[in-house]
Amino acid sequence: MKLEEIGFYTLTDARARTVSVNSPMVRCEMLLTPRCNFRCPYCRGHKTISEDCSKDMDFVIVKETLNTWIQEGLQNIRFSGGEPTLYPYLIDAVRICKKGGVRRIAISSNGSANFDVYQKLADAGVNDFSISLDSCCSSFGNALTGVEGNQWERVIENIPRIAKLTYVTVGVVLTETNVGQTKDIVEFAHNLGVADIRLISAAQYNELIKGLEGVSEEILNAHPILKYRVNNLNRGRNVRGIQESDCHKCYLVLDDSVVAGHWQFPCVIAMREGCKAIGRVGPNMRAERLEWFKKHNSYEDPICRKNCLDVCISHNNRCDEYASETA
Repeated sequence: MKLEEIGFYTLTDARARTVSVNSPMVRCEMLLTPRCNFRCPYCRGHKTISEDCSKDMDFVIVKETLNTWIQEGLQNIRFSGGEPTLYPYLIDAVRICKKGGVRRIAISSNGSANFDVYQKLADAGVNDFSISLDSCCSSFGNALTGVEGNQWERVIENIPRIAKLTYVTVGVVLTETNVGQTKDIVEFAHNLGVADIRLISAAQYNELIKGLEGVSEEILNAHPILKYRVNNLNRGRNVRGIQESDCHKCYLVLDDSVVAGHWQFPCVIAMREGCKAIGRVGPNMRAERLEWFKKHNSYEDPICRKNCLDVCISHNNRCDEYASETA
C-alpha cells in the first residue's frame, strides 16, 4: 500500500523517496509542559534528563526553536505535553506557526479544557486536534483520568463540537484493564464524528490488540488509520515493535524533530521511554540528527525495538526500499 493510504498526512511515498537532512522539516513536535490535570495510570510523562524538562518550556526557547524549524521549511507542527492547553503561551506559539506558513498545526490534548479554549486555538490556526479517549462509559472513563470529578463527560461533550471546527482524531490507549472494551470504544468514538481512531497498546502492556473482529466495514472504511492498524493486527503485527526483517535505520529523524526543554530527541516515544537526547536545541540540530542517524541501529536499540510504532516502521521500510533502488 502507498504510505498515503495509512491516514497520517505527514506520511507519503514522496517524502520517503526524497528524505534527507536537506529536506524541508516535514514534521516536528514540541512538548511545551510536563504539567497535566489528569493522572492517567499508563502515562509515561516526561523522562527528564535535566531540570529544565520538568517544567514549562521557556517561551524564548519556544520562539527560537519554532523560527529555526520554520526557516528549515517546517510543514507540520504538533504541540503536546503534558497537557498543552495548560501552557500559558500556547496560542502565541500557534500564531508564530501560522504566520510562518506552517500548513498543519496540531495539538494533542486530553480534551478537558473549556470548549472556548479549543475554539480560540482553531481560530488562531490549529487545524488538527488529537484527543485521548480510553473508554466508552463514564464510570470507567473517569477512573482512567486518575482524578476526581466528571472529566470524561466534559471530554465527550467537547469532541463532537471540536470535530465540527476542524480535523479531529481520538487516541485510544489500551491496557489489560480496558482492552476488553476495544470494539465498544471504537464504535463509540465513531459515533462522536471523529475523522480517525488511533489504537495503541500502552508501553507497559504492549500486547497484540484483540477483540476487533466485529467492527463493521463501514466504520473501518471511514477511518484509514484504524483500518491500517486492524489489518496489521489481523496479520499478527502489533502496533509496537520492530521485527528483524524491518529496516534497522530511522529515516524519520532526518526531517522530523522532537523537543522538550532545551533538548532534542529522536522521537517522542523514545523520549518518554527515557532515551538519551541527541543534543541541545539550536542551529545545529539537523547536523546532529544526521550524525545520530548514521550511527544508530534501531533494531539493536532496546527502546526502539520494543516500542517503535507500526506507522514509523512502514515509513522507514519504504525509505529503505527507495534507498536500495538508488544505491
